Amino acid sequence: MGYALRLFAAVCLLAWAPVSAHADSTINTLKLSEFLDFETVAGPQISPDGKQIIYTRGWVDKMKDRRANTLWIMNADGSKNRQLVKGFGARWSPDGSRIAYVQLDENKKPQIFVRWMDAEGATTQITRGTLRSRGMIWSPDSSQIAFVARIPHPTKWTVKLPARPRGAKWTSNPEIIDTYHYRQDRVGSYNDQRDHLFIVPAEGGTPRQLTKGNWNVGARRIGAIATPASLSWSPDGKKIAFDGNKNADWEMNFFTAHIYTVDVTSGAIEALTDGKGFWTGPVFSPDGKKITYSGVSAWDRTAPFADIWTMNADGSNKHIIANNLADSPSALTWAKGGRGVYFTLSKEGSVNTYHASMKAKVKAITQGMQVLRYSNISNNGIAVGTLESFTNPRDIVRFNIKDGSKLAELTDVNADIFARKDFGSVEEIWYTSTEDTRVQGWILKPPSFDASKKYPLYLSIHGGPHAMYNAGFSFARLEQAANGYVVLYTNPRGSTGYGMAFANAIQDMYPGKRDYADLMAGVDTAVGKGFVDEARMYVEGCSGGGVLTTWIVGQTDRFKAAVARCPVTNWISMANTTDVAGWASNFFRPRFWDDPTKWLEHSPIMHVGNVKTPVLLMTGDKDLRTPLSQAEEYYGALKLLGVPTMLIPMRGEFHGTGSIPSNFMRTQLYIRKWFDEHTPKSETATQ
Repeated sequence: MGYALRLFAAVCLLAWAPVSAHADSTINTLKLSEFLDFETVAGPQISPDGKQIIYTRGWVDKMKDRRANTLWIMNADGSKNRQLVKGFGARWSPDGSRIAYVQLDENKKPQIFVRWMDAEGATTQITRGTLRSRGMIWSPDSSQIAFVARIPHPTKWTVKLPARPRGAKWTSNPEIIDTYHYRQDRVGSYNDQRDHLFIVPAEGGTPRQLTKGNWNVGARRIGAIATPASLSWSPDGKKIAFDGNKNADWEMNFFTAHIYTVDVTSGAIEALTDGKGFWTGPVFSPDGKKITYSGVSAWDRTAPFADIWTMNADGSNKHIIANNLADSPSALTWAKGGRGVYFTLSKEGSVNTYHASMKAKVKAITQGMQVLRYSNISNNGIAVGTLESFTNPRDIVRFNIKDGSKLAELTDVNADIFARKDFGSVEEIWYTSTEDTRVQGWILKPPSFDASKKYPLYLSIHGGPHAMYNAGFSFARLEQAANGYVVLYTNPRGSTGYGMAFANAIQDMYPGKRDYADLMAGVDTAVGKGFVDEARMYVEGCSGGGVLTTWIVGQTDRFKAAVARCPVTNWISMANTTDVAGWASNFFRPRFWDDPTKWLEHSPIMHVGNVKTPVLLMTGDKDLRTPLSQAEEYYGALKLLGVPTMLIPMRGEFHGTGSIPSNFMRTQLYIRKWFDEHTPKSETATQ
């Protein structure tokens, strides 16, 4: 299933306009073609002395139909901003003399490079061949770099064929799959591979493997998704803390992760946590005496909101310093002197920086309806991060980490295309749904909005389901609004950012009456404002949003058309064909072979006989998260029922339909074309 939505790119040239849009051509509104020039920023890193900032700047490679990145550098005040080198993911050495970063080698494989930051700027390639870095961190003395790499772990189960005739061309041996989780969306098969920890001299040399065996360094999210491991060197450089699962039953123990340390000299591994907890993100305190980390003591099928913990470096004296948070924290960073921990937290549509003291007191460092994520902190207490809002795309900022003061935006990478752009306006709404549930949402109004007119409504549903729409910039939603739609997006029950009870309110009933009621109450709220044309209402979503889209059309015919992207329509057939099989096979209890009642009741395919709404289905042809077969099942049923439908397997896409720039273009245009063609002209109102 999908998680939080990502910005994807889009392009151009629409010869027709939806019947809903009769925009004034003199208004400077967002054009689909402008995504070709839309830039992104990510991963800013401030030097230890607080004088320079390096960040990754991305753009659309128009000729190769892909996103590309380079590293840029500027002074801490934003001056002297210039391109530095090809690559991404830079990290300063603790002594500030060098940066390590990832760049594609001559074989187009990502490798670690190190660049001196003096006048000469000498660069060395540190890793080569198959050892592709999955996260890296400098040693405290700047002499070594630790990283995780995926290495072969072939099965011993094989057969020996008779000798082939000289010159014969036989089919190559098949892949022998013997693990439960053996593939991952956007990765492919990792059945015969394991992730392990290496260190390499920062001046170049031979990487040395620190961990080995039939297990993985790095926690597996929702039971299967391999993300870069969290690594932390002890201040004396003798140990590295990491997360993962070394237990013998790791393969089928889907919801467990532990904190370990490995001795850099001997390779001896010590487990600091035990039991059935899911613990991640260890960070040594400045004096090396403590480790902070996040997690839960037990995780089954729910949306587990992690607490922030600390323990002594030997694993003793474990205790919580922040709990009952609105969502799981991220980016744990020790405050100077070890007096507390800074972290990023999503809450009620915003993302801000917080601090948890050693006395378990939590306070907000930054505030506001914004998305502010800090990346790192200099020795003099200056934090750098990225900031975005509804109508302001992401840029680099710095601020005082102690109190959030002196916040300054250092870049404006899209000023050349977005200057004086009318994006429309966003209205925040809170409304009451069933069981007196308060739900948050937003209404994005098109440019030159006139409340006396009637506009088509576009209900956009986020993925997950455990995710959160926030105050961030969305090119996709803004571009749809620029074409005359009022775009409604809300956080129904199941969303994160509102506490664990809200997120888990849909347990064993997703999709179902609660999230459906929350979405329909949001539509009613928008309609009640008087500017929505009820004859022109549409619904669309991807992943978890695709699930709810197919559910909605099986419950109501109030929408004139629907677009379900990358949906799950049959929980039983999904369970063991997705890359998150451990999570999906436990989605309802009991399991379907013992009692299929809930599995069937909450599968949109079982309600397809009620559908009257025209439904367009789109899924990536490489999707391993919500496989194309899920959309195919629903499409076939609609065809048999005579309901207007089309199926679009999006070429080259994994989960989602717009990671490739031209595919984002197609997604935006297909959605509007479908909505336009399935609004009866007799019901079409003009503005």
